[in-house]
Amino acid sequence: MDARITNLGARNSYLNQVLFELRDTEVQQDRMRFRANMEKVGEILAYEMSREFPYEKQHVTTPLGELDMDLLASQPVLVSILRAGIPFHQGFLRLMDRADNGFISAFRHHTRGNEFIVKVEYLALPEITGRTVVLVDPMIATGKSIVLAYQALLEQGHPEQIFIGAAVASEEGLEYVLRHIPKARILVAAVDHELTAKAYIVPGLGDAGDLAFGPK
Repeated sequence: MDARITNLGARNSYLNQVLFELRDTEVQQDRMRFRANMEKVGEILAYEMSREFPYEKQHVTTPLGELDMDLLASQPVLVSILRAGIPFHQGFLRLMDRADNGFISAFRHHTRGNEFIVKVEYLALPEITGRTVVLVDPMIATGKSIVLAYQALLEQGHPEQIFIGAAVASEEGLEYVLRHIPKARILVAAVDHELTAKAYIVPGLGDAGDLAFGPK
């Protein structure tokens, strides 16, 4: 796998228990539990991602002494794709609780048969130029939504670093993203091998937005 991609699900950790519940059709019937599990995945990915952020020394005085510690050089900008990304975003925000936040709408507009285009219609962002941007979407299927979201970001500014987080991604989608965003660092909880003709990830977990909030 490309060195720019980290597949956390390939390691044995508590993350796999959470992924199991996200995928399980029995557990999925409880929307609140699904959202809570998606938040857990976001929090775990946020922690792992933070290892690669820029840091600087800061001096702290404790009740018993003093020392220098490595703290974030600047707060990241956390950007999520609506609506499926809301609980995933909240998981990242639990750890990155001082981050600035942005939101993008990106959705499939079906034309005929299995054909569709991805539309971006809403964008709310703070200043991103020269900053670390974390773009999150629970599912990377074809990768088109992430790429279009990133291109929309560039209309507002140019980040110093771009990180992408996903719960489940297809191999094809990851390849597409890196072709179009070569400087991206991608952290995913699971990589699945199959993408259907309708661009659904197999085995995947279904439609994350519908599972979290109900059918649209």
